[in-house]
Amino acid sequence: MTIHERDARTLPLPWPFTGRDDERELLRRCLAGGRPGLVVTGGAGCGKTRLAAEAVRGTDCARISGTPGTRDIPYAAFAPLLPSTASPHEALRRLGGIRQLLVDDAQWLDDASAALVHQLAVHGTTRLLVLVTDGLPAPAAITRLWSGDLLPRLALAPLTAEDTARLLTAGAGHAPEPLTAARLHRLAGGDLRLLRDLLDALTAQGRLTPVPDTGTWAWRGPLPVTAAVRERVAPLLEREGAEERETLDRLAFAEPLPVDAGTLDLRTLEHLEAAGLVDVDEQDAVRLAHPLHGPVLRAAAGRLRERRLARTPDELALALKTETAALERRIDTDDVTELPAPVGEWLAAEGAGVPAAYAALRARFARLRGELREAAAWARLAPEDPECRRERALAAAQSGDPDPAHDEAAAWSAAARGDLGTALDLIGPGDAYDAVRLGAPERALALLAPGSVFARHADALARRDGAALDRVAEELAGRGFLLFAAEAHAQAVPAHRDPTAARTSRTRAAALARRCPGARTPALTGLVLGELTARQRQIVTLAAAGLSNRQIAERLTLSVRTVANHLYGAYTRLGTGDRDALPWLVELPA
Repeated sequence: MTIHERDARTLPLPWPFTGRDDERELLRRCLAGGRPGLVVTGGAGCGKTRLAAEAVRGTDCARISGTPGTRDIPYAAFAPLLPSTASPHEALRRLGGIRQLLVDDAQWLDDASAALVHQLAVHGTTRLLVLVTDGLPAPAAITRLWSGDLLPRLALAPLTAEDTARLLTAGAGHAPEPLTAARLHRLAGGDLRLLRDLLDALTAQGRLTPVPDTGTWAWRGPLPVTAAVRERVAPLLEREGAEERETLDRLAFAEPLPVDAGTLDLRTLEHLEAAGLVDVDEQDAVRLAHPLHGPVLRAAAGRLRERRLARTPDELALALKTETAALERRIDTDDVTELPAPVGEWLAAEGAGVPAAYAALRARFARLRGELREAAAWARLAPEDPECRRERALAAAQSGDPDPAHDEAAAWSAAARGDLGTALDLIGPGDAYDAVRLGAPERALALLAPGSVFARHADALARRDGAALDRVAEELAGRGFLLFAAEAHAQAVPAHRDPTAARTSRTRAAALARRCPGARTPALTGLVLGELTARQRQIVTLAAAGLSNRQIAERLTLSVRTVANHLYGAYTRLGTGDRDALPWLVELPA
């Protein structure tokens, strides 16, 4: 029995299969390599079914699926494959001839069907691909598949923000600007069906607007409360207690609120926390548990209720001042790890107007984290502000796309053009660490704070100590400076005498650089192909450019299996098993 594309519950076109290439190849190798199979677990809507359909495409594969309404009917899931009168022994005998079986929504299997799947795994004659949704109780016979070491388990993580942005680009026909992509990523929480529903609603309501001079689209304004959104937040909206709903509404308009503010009832908070509707952090600040909750509650409130609960301008200014101070304190202490900043994000998302100083600060914070596209997006909120202009210019130059009309980032603009001599001459005393990033630590040693991680970076690079550079990179990453960490690992590659250590540094640099979309600095462009055959280099370059194995095979007149084998050999030599790392391991032509 062959699975056809129409049989799979996949996202309808034009949404492509995105961000799961490595998992798909893992599933294909597992199913084709004589292994007994695999269990795939993940949250609702994270793409398990689509991944499985892609993995078994073109193969002879039977399929069954569990459903909530048939858990009390023996062998209900196997009804398409077995007669209703089949005994357990006969069922096992009949199914023994099936070479490959996909079991979808295994958490809903009736006990008899679950036991049969378990027995198939024990006998090992049928390769099993079993999909289970996290957070829902599954039959013991299913959970024992991986807890009893019968089948390996792949825990499927939600798509990354970068993959979500690519998916949104395909869905809308052009790319979202970073603040919009991040907002939709947070709201969907890994549920691709909800993501599609939100984008369809925004498109239908004409809420997507082009961002001038960027080729991207933005969403500002309230959340469209669609049927899918209501379904996700039903436990929130169905709270009947007046005190609970009042507390939830108050948080929706003013989160986070301190527990001891005097406006929140502790017993009510306890009930809401137990229900998973609010979270309380280490600073005793209360927030709604899911990013969807606040927008939905605000949309459901009437005008009078909104007028009563919404922050006054003075309260809003005070909250933003507190948030600003927290961000500045992080930067001053060389710590730019992710920090919740809901007030500014709410202002930006709703299009309520973000003060220029705050926009510049958020742009700087994002740039220091290596989030250059997000930095540029924050800076565009106040385009005439000098600090925003500088941050936008720096983000563009460090993305390899300097704007000659702006000289706020002259040094990095020169570096982007390949003129490192001029770039170093343009670096001022206050930007001494830039000289380290550009490979001239001797110019910065006397200017950096003694003992700081930046001074240690300069010292390690000056001594060409690969191990010390790797240690510095790990500390930089721990402090949130992902781009700086990627550059330090990249600088460690030529400093290592041991080829294995060099490959490890290269892989770590690639992994961190991948978390800094758009970054293209001199240290990163130094990550080049190495130790590959001519054919491997050719195939890896095409893979890094985004071509699938099948597309590469067609272009080079090779079999798909030959391409996969060459890539496997290249991955081994490059010290990576991650296809997404290739653009950072390969210096692609401009």
